[in-house]
This record gives sequence, C-alpha cells and structure tokens, in this order.
Amino acid sequence: MSRTAPSRRGLLFGTAAVSAGALLTACTSNEPKQQEQPAGNTPATGDKPGKPVTIGFAGPQADHGWLNAINQNAKSRAAKYSDVTLEITEGSNDTAAQIGQVQTLINKKVDVLVILPADGKALTQVGLQAMRAGIPVVNLDRVFASPQAYRCWIGGDNYGMGLNAGTYIGEQLKDKPNAKVVELAGLDNLELTRQRTQGFDDALKNYPNITKVARQAADFTVESGQAKMAQLLQAQPAFDALWNHDDDQGVGALRAIAQAGRDDFLMVGGAGARSAMDAIKAGTGVLKATVLYPPTMAASAIDLARALGQGKGVGGLAELEIPSSLTLYSAVVTKENVDDYLPTGFN
Repeated sequence: MSRTAPSRRGLLFGTAAVSAGALLTACTSNEPKQQEQPAGNTPATGDKPGKPVTIGFAGPQADHGWLNAINQNAKSRAAKYSDVTLEITEGSNDTAAQIGQVQTLINKKVDVLVILPADGKALTQVGLQAMRAGIPVVNLDRVFASPQAYRCWIGGDNYGMGLNAGTYIGEQLKDKPNAKVVELAGLDNLELTRQRTQGFDDALKNYPNITKVARQAADFTVESGQAKMAQLLQAQPAFDALWNHDDDQGVGALRAIAQAGRDDFLMVGGAGARSAMDAIKAGTGVLKATVLYPPTMAASAIDLARALGQGKGVGGLAELEIPSSLTLYSAVVTKENVDDYLPTGFN
C-alpha cells in the first residue's frame, strides 16, 4: 500500500519494535513487552481519565489487509479510553472524497484529527486548513507535503524495511559463494517502494558474495503477487533468497512457488500479516521471516491525539511537548521470536 515515511533511518535488524503509545505519559506501563502486544491492550492502570477528547479519524478505503488493520487498531485503542470519542469516516481512495470527509470533521469542531491520507500531497491543503482552524493534526504514515499541515507525524520506516530484510538475508547467505537473490517489489510509482528497494540494495552492499539477479514489481495484491512471482521463477531457475515487499501479495507469491514445486531458496516477507507469521511458525515452507510495518501505528496515533487534546507530553523525555515525528522500527520476525509478534499479525 501507499505508505511513505518522511525520512530514511538506517537501522539494524533484531531489536524489539517500539510503539509510540508505549512512550506517552497517557499510557505509561511497567508491563513487559507491552509494545509487542495488540493495540487493544488496556492502557496503564495508573492513567486516569482526563479531559474529554473528540478525535476525528480519516483514512483511505480499507481495501488491503494492512489498511483494514489500521482502522481496527484505531477503533480498538480509542475504545479503551473512557475520555475519548472517536469520529471515524467511511474511508475513500478518492482524494476529493477524503478531503470532503476531513472538512466535515473540521466543521464538527473535533479536538484533534488523525489523518492517513490516500495521497499525502493531495491532502496537504486540508491538513493546513485544520491546523489553521486550531485543530492539531496527527499525520499517520503517508506524509503531507508541508510540515505546517500537521503537528506530529507517526509512521513506518520503508527504508528500514529494506535494510533489515537485506541484512537478515545477508546474514543467512554470508558464507555461501556467489549467492543470488531476487526481489518482488510493490508498485514502482510509489516512493515507499523505491525506499524499500534502496534499503535492500544498501544492505546487500555489505555482503560482496551476494548478487541481486532479478527484480519484479507487483501491485500489493494476491493476484499480482502470484503472476509476477511466476515470471520470476520462470526467468530464474536457481537463486538463494527472495525478498517480497508485502505479505498480501506474498500470499500469491507462495501459491506460484508451490505450483512451481520450488523449495530451493528462503523467502522474507514484509508488513507482518498473520498468515505470514503462521507460516514462519510452522517452519515447513520457504517463508522464514517477515519485516514489520506495524499497523499498531494507528493505535499509537490515537494515543498521541489524546495526549495533544489533553495537553500531555511524552514520558521519558524532558520536553513538555510531544515530538514532531515518530518513526517506528521494522523488526524482523523469525521462528525464534514469532510468538512475541503473533498477537500483532493482521488478517
């Protein structure tokens, strides 16, 4: 899906993913691994209800597993707070329709807006409109064209996804002479796809024994994943590893792999679908890992919006205000740690 971060962060794989919500004063907890749990977790018992806050939430149409998980995370998190009222729009991939939905929320005078734009550039003006109306905006994932259009940005790390996927594959193949890898990317007209590929290529530069011999772009759908993977398999009779950018299209890719009877390579997925984690846990197929792009960011966006509406800051930081941006970590999920992440997997 169209998920674009405002900056690229070079991160090494293998550490725990951090939810922004776990940092907020509004939801501080001593519970272990709280950041790895589903968004529906009860906020900290010490976090007493505060000033009532009405949060408007506008996102694109939930026509992809990850986007549906975004909506569910937002709804589930808001429901945990007795002082939060969530006004959520129907969602649309039509920019004009989404602009109209946001303007409706502005006219309702919600306290805070959380917006995951179908097109960040196209919705920048309505973000500016909200900010000028005194309604702080939490820009979720797909970044607006101007930082003046939001108070805080929170989202995933596309470059980090590629970097961590490449590093994981590199470590698995570092002792194999003349290793070959292939890449099943997403939509090439999206900046996020280019960022993921760049991170992957940069990681592979650290392993001179590895060569990327083929790359095919798919469309983040099961059907495109199956068709494009079939083409890759036909063109490349032998390779050692595959990185697939998206677990939804990975369902199709795995079908093509099964139909071809291939099991001579390892596969790494992307995003963190429950189906991918189940396959990793079973350990019977080529899929050995997936790199997270956590939809729990929507739950953290609700936490941030609530904190903004109540004038709270972030626990653990000296500043009185919440940060202007938060980039989530793209953890690598393998058979060794999959049980920790299974609750966050989306359908």
